[in-house]
Amino acid sequence: MPTKKGTKNPLQQRTLGPVSDLERHLPADWWRTLFNSVYLKTDGDVVENDENTVHEVDTIIRATGMEPNDRILDLCCGQGRHSLELARRGFAQITGLDRSRYLVRLARQRARRQGLDVAFREGDARQFRLDGTFRYVMLLGNSFGYFESAEDDLRVLEACRRLLGPLGTLVLDLTDGAWTRAHFEPRSWEWIDEQHFVCRERSLAADGERLISREVVTHAEKGVIADQFYAERLYSADGIRALLERAGFEGVRVHGEIQAQSERDQDLGMMAQRLLITASVPKAPSVAAAAVPFPRVTVLLGDPRLPDEVKRDGQFNPEDLDTVDRLQRALGELDGYAFDYFDNHEALLSHFRAEPPAFVLNLCDEGFENDAFLELHVPAYLEMLGVPYSGAGPTCLGLCYNKAQVRALAEALDIPVPLETYYAPSDQSATLPATFPVLVKPNFGDSSVGITQDSIAHSSEELVAYVETLKHDFPGRPVLVQEFLSGAEYSVGVVGNPGAATQVLPVLQVNYGDLPEGLPHLLGYESKWVPDSPYWSAIRYEEADLGDEAVRTLQDHALTLFERLGCRDYARFDFRADAEGTIKLLEANPNPGWCWDGKLNLMAGFAGLRYADLLRLILEAAQERVAARAPTADLAAVAEMASA
Repeated sequence: MPTKKGTKNPLQQRTLGPVSDLERHLPADWWRTLFNSVYLKTDGDVVENDENTVHEVDTIIRATGMEPNDRILDLCCGQGRHSLELARRGFAQITGLDRSRYLVRLARQRARRQGLDVAFREGDARQFRLDGTFRYVMLLGNSFGYFESAEDDLRVLEACRRLLGPLGTLVLDLTDGAWTRAHFEPRSWEWIDEQHFVCRERSLAADGERLISREVVTHAEKGVIADQFYAERLYSADGIRALLERAGFEGVRVHGEIQAQSERDQDLGMMAQRLLITASVPKAPSVAAAAVPFPRVTVLLGDPRLPDEVKRDGQFNPEDLDTVDRLQRALGELDGYAFDYFDNHEALLSHFRAEPPAFVLNLCDEGFENDAFLELHVPAYLEMLGVPYSGAGPTCLGLCYNKAQVRALAEALDIPVPLETYYAPSDQSATLPATFPVLVKPNFGDSSVGITQDSIAHSSEELVAYVETLKHDFPGRPVLVQEFLSGAEYSVGVVGNPGAATQVLPVLQVNYGDLPEGLPHLLGYESKWVPDSPYWSAIRYEEADLGDEAVRTLQDHALTLFERLGCRDYARFDFRADAEGTIKLLEANPNPGWCWDGKLNLMAGFAGLRYADLLRLILEAAQERVAARAPTADLAAVAEMASA
């Protein structure tokens, strides 16, 4: 390869053919120049696959519970493929850091071209000074272990710990060292792009702790343009766990293997099988227990052992169990509390009678024995036992379960409501609406049961047909025939209690723009329980772009209904505009969905709150309400219970 006069050809003293001892050819300072070369190690930094990136980000979010408002550092970000994928999903506080000026420049170009807001910076984690500011630090794409020694690797992990705030999490994706020792390919090759391909030689170092690699990058027309040697330290799951614990992390978890999701004819090298590992910064010292009225909390949930007619296939599904897992992780972040979990409804009555909990976080919105009609029975039983609990009482739950009654109360309060006809099970006829389309739905129901794309009737024939469907599927339940509101749809969340601290969350708007043409715009059963439906995947939620007056009006309606319906601690109110733009009440939701991806948590995210923050606000509102209403004689007992 020709070189300019006076410059040293980097290949002059290299063997162009195979070498017998890769370790002997490894320069002492190989790591100083490798990451700033245009032709980098190519296992993951240059070669990429969009399908694999999507799969990897899915896996990471599932394993960690990352939320869009979390502050994330993508360390050794390369050309930014993971950062950009997170940004596409609405993550708004991402910083990418890499030592390679070339890759940082490339990442910035890609972000500008795609209109994504990611802060890419050039630098080294060991000198990066944003201590304690990140919720997550990610080291992905097999980017760990490329330093002079294990002690240098340790210093990188210590830098990651320094950058993380309390309870922050390190996400590490690296090659499975034990597997690689046994399965690495001594020689392989692959195309980097349409013009470049790379040939590799690999061998273990004499101590068996490092894999030495040689990469010869060739241009299809210009020939060999780079010949570089580097080494990677091979960590087994136990080895990396020990190193993380030396760096001050705890709760190290190996989540299993990440494997490529699409096959290629070329070599995937060590990227073919990796480990996803998470580790946490230790918890800060807890606040004094006396600051919390009820530090011991029993979380009451639906029973996964029992059938549930509301859920897909009539039973708890993997996504339901994942939701509970995310809840437990989020509650685990709250200082001053200790949580127990109870979901065995067969034993609930006898167990709570024998050992009454000090305080119940009532998240059993499925109802007793997963029967939505029995949702109010849970707080009723707790009141009979004298057990304090979070959320609405039985009277409120019973009232709001009847949609027609909520509408009547709202109308009496001068809150706009849609036109409606009530069709009782015993009615032999009903007044047909003057105009179509109309929405046909059960008067009693939860989680959009009975509301599907077929619920929209455009003629009297369609109306009669769907009424008959509901009478068959839900015998004995009244049916509502309601003016279909075709305008923008909004939700308002309230956390707190009248007369105390009350927070109205930013207004949420439903975006139906990505639904396939021809599908009616509504949030029905498919949007909550049918993963392969476009209603599940195409509907998006965003902060509403409304004027101040409209926001104030919605907030006033929500607060009025919150008090008059007897809601407590938290609630959600759904509204929708008609064709003329008048916003009307759809329904009131006491004890609304508490899950990590539910509307309430999305609204909390608009306010910059994490899932754990929302749960803390609900818990604090409930305990402050109970403590404030406790008789004076009981306050000493509350304090004694808190210190126990």
